Amino acid sequence: VLCTALLAAEPKSKSCSEVRRLYVSKGFNKNDAPTHEINGDHLKICPQGYTCCSQEMEERYSLQSKDDFKSVVSEQCNQLQAVFASRYKKFDEFFKELLENAEKSLNDMFVKTYGRLYMQNSELFKDLFGELKRYYVAGSVNLEEMLSDFWARLLERMFRLVNSQYHFTDEYLECVSKYTEQLKPFGDVPRKLKLQVTRAFVAARTFAQGLAVARDVVSKVSVVNPTAQCTQALLKMTYCSHCQGLVSVKPCYNYCSNIMRGCLANQGDLDFEWNNFIDAMLMVAERLEGPFNIESVMDPIDVKISDAIMNMQENSVQVSQKVFQGCGPPKPLPAGRTSRSISEGAFSARFRPYHPEERPTTAAGTSLDRLVTDVKEKLKQAKKFWSSLPSNVCSDERMAAGHGDEDDCWNGRGKSRYLFAVTGNGLANQGSNPEVQVDTSKPDILILRQIMALRVMTSKMKNAYNGNDVDFFDISDESSGEGSGSGCEYQQCPSEFEYNATDHSGKSAIDKASGTGGLARAQPYLLAVFCSLLLVMQREW
Repeated sequence: VLCTALLAAEPKSKSCSEVRRLYVSKGFNKNDAPTHEINGDHLKICPQGYTCCSQEMEERYSLQSKDDFKSVVSEQCNQLQAVFASRYKKFDEFFKELLENAEKSLNDMFVKTYGRLYMQNSELFKDLFGELKRYYVAGSVNLEEMLSDFWARLLERMFRLVNSQYHFTDEYLECVSKYTEQLKPFGDVPRKLKLQVTRAFVAARTFAQGLAVARDVVSKVSVVNPTAQCTQALLKMTYCSHCQGLVSVKPCYNYCSNIMRGCLANQGDLDFEWNNFIDAMLMVAERLEGPFNIESVMDPIDVKISDAIMNMQENSVQVSQKVFQGCGPPKPLPAGRTSRSISEGAFSARFRPYHPEERPTTAAGTSLDRLVTDVKEKLKQAKKFWSSLPSNVCSDERMAAGHGDEDDCWNGRGKSRYLFAVTGNGLANQGSNPEVQVDTSKPDILILRQIMALRVMTSKMKNAYNGNDVDFFDISDESSGEGSGSGCEYQQCPSEFEYNATDHSGKSAIDKASGTGGLARAQPYLLAVFCSLLLVMQREW
């Protein structure tokens, strides 16, 4: 009786069976988990006192909380990354197939309309589409120069055909090509097509680039590596409640928010540039739906080029007379060769309107309007993604309790309301974070690189919105120091500017000459006069 009374008087240690069961369900060794509460002096992060966690359990829970965090963040980012990856792939397929369809349509139309004459000169048109494809893929093509070269080469070919009774040297044909702009033998088609193609291709390529950049940025940032301080906070939030037997109690939402904002502080700094980038993408999307619609430019390109050819044919006499006046009278071919040339190569075909039964109005099984509408919706949803990421992570039922369980949640110490205010997003706001110690003086290098990538792409988007190819502007700005109004964007700058180029010390040739003149004044008078005359002659030159 006495023994029974003494046993009843001793406090019973609580069972840890549920904690042990959950621990083993995660694949951990059951021998690490005690069956009943033990003294918790060995715990480093979780609250000490009577506990269901051994030292080995705390260590394994620490690693598990880190993996859980990385997994949830990765899931959130992977969804967004998949959106941009799939849209980029669809746009890329669409643009490439659109070019293929346009080339095939032109080839079919010109074979039926011009027959052998086209076949003999088809490489000219293959080169045109080849350069357009190369620009879209690599961007290493000056569209305006390429299109001007196409029309100049076409003029040479047609001028020889409509004047097949003459012999033209390469030098003479080069003189002919110089009259392309002045005589406008193809009417207004080259000017309009150059403007339409340049704006549409710049916008299309830049937009596709933007989708790829967004995909890559999200992919790189989604791989998070928690700091030691973040890992400790994650352990305390996620599994320290288990050590007290509170296996069904989830972390308070605001408590989770503070930890996520501390652990994702650097990701929060992406938000400003990310939102600017999204806005720029939406601006270019509007252009693609309107005046820069590449589908509306490429679909009728065969008809437009054919119209230009017919215009040249109809005005061939006037054009030829003006060229003969400017380049000199050509040399006639011998009589026998003249008649043979006329019969073999004279441009006698007349334009016959060609209407294929099915013109390719779509590519890749869709249309540009549908693609852009879909992407615009996704872009709007992606705005403020990085500032919303901590909240989205905590909204996952695996990570925290809902807003309605504020009194029955784990606050890091026990089952009670979380009393601290939620800190702001970004690195600068983490100095007052009550849960995670964050070094606000050391921004993440990877994040800084992604911020720069977004900033560069946003600049390209704004240029594309205005119809400018930023790649050529960058080259011009770096080499000449001129702004966008210099007139050197798409052509080589004047030779006198090259003469005044700067050396490695940053001084111009004129600055050097002035410096030489200053030194000369210290020399005898005759030498000074000589140097001054030389300087005057140099500047005049």
